[in-house]
Amino acid sequence: MMRFAALALLQTTRLTLRPSMPADAADFRALERDPEVMRYLNGGHPVDQEEADPDAPFLMPRGTEPHVWTARLAAGEAFVGWFCLWPEDDGLAELGYRLARAFWGRGLASEGAAALIAWGFTAAGYGRIVSTTMVVNQGSRRVMEKIGMTHTRTVPFTSGDPIPGSEQGDVWYELTRAAWQAGRGH
Repeated sequence: MMRFAALALLQTTRLTLRPSMPADAADFRALERDPEVMRYLNGGHPVDQEEADPDAPFLMPRGTEPHVWTARLAAGEAFVGWFCLWPEDDGLAELGYRLARAFWGRGLASEGAAALIAWGFTAAGYGRIVSTTMVVNQGSRRVMEKIGMTHTRTVPFTSGDPIPGSEQGDVWYELTRAAWQAGRGH
C-alpha cells in the first residue's frame, strides 16, 4: 500500500530538484515556447499561455502542481527543466520530464529521472512507475532505458492532432520496485 510522502528536495551530482513553485512559471513557459522542446508533444508548435488548451494531452506546469519538481544545476542554479512523478492510482505513478534544449545530451534527464524514481520507490512507496513517449522520440526512450525501465507495449497514437512520427504510435515503459531494487543490488 502506498503512503503519502511530501515532495522532498532531491540532490544529485549535478542537479537540485525541488518542489515547483509559482516563481518557476516563467521558466516553464519558456520551455513551451521552444519548438524543439515541443516537437514530440504537439508537433513543435510554441505554446502561448493565454491560448493554451486546458485539456492538452501533456502537462504544462505553472508551479502550483503538487507532483512537479523544478530542476536547476547544483552549481550556479541555472534552470534545466522539470520532472514529475504523477500518481495514477494506489501504487502507480507516471514519470515525466522536460528539459531546456541547452541541457540535452548531457545525461541530466537520466540523472534527474533516476533520483525521482528512487524517491518514488523509497519515500512515496510506489510499486510501479511508468512513462510514455512517441516511438520516434529516441532521446526520451534512451533516458527510460538508462534508468532501468523496460518497454512494455506500443500503442496507436490517440492524443490530439497527428504530428510527424505519430503514425508509429506511442511506447510505454515500466519499472517495478522489485526490478529497481534488484538492479541496485538489494
